[in-house]
Amino acid sequence: MPTPSKGPRLGGGAAHERLMLANLSAALFEHKRITTTVTKAKRLKPYAERLVTFAKRGDLASRRRVLGLISNKGVVHELFTDIAQAVENREGGYTRITKIGNRKGDNAPMAVIELVLEPVSAKQAVVAEATQAAAKAAPAAEEAPAEAEVAETEAAETEEAPAAEAAETEEAPAAEEAAAESEKDAK
Repeated sequence: MPTPSKGPRLGGGAAHERLMLANLSAALFEHKRITTTVTKAKRLKPYAERLVTFAKRGDLASRRRVLGLISNKGVVHELFTDIAQAVENREGGYTRITKIGNRKGDNAPMAVIELVLEPVSAKQAVVAEATQAAAKAAPAAEEAPAEAEVAETEAAETEEAPAAEAAETEEAPAAEEAAAESEKDAK
């Protein structure tokens, strides 16, 4: 007996499951989006993304591997020409699953699985770089005011040492205010 695959079984045997995934992926590549159950969509996602990765390679061996799984030559041609070029700059995440509620007849949870054909925007990459640069600059900026506060407190301690305790309690809030103002100026 063959070892069952990981995840939900989708009814039937292993051969039925293979054919079902192949037919679902063929329909997905043909129509760009399909409505199915959440379980089938979750099982289809890695299968379809693997086929898109083969299509991005574009060589003859990859085309033959996909043809071994999907027998419809028209769908394979569309996968290798249209879809592979549309997701050329995307590194994974070629499909999206959106839950749409339950089916009326049997109350099965339904989902729409669709190909993500929108180009990856350069704006997101620029924003990511800016946030990384800000994260690196933030620790350096925090260290500089901390050093200034240490120098101010040492100077304040040397001046306050000869004064009485009452004078120290009055000058401590003033020193804190001066440190807060210097931090605001540094920002």
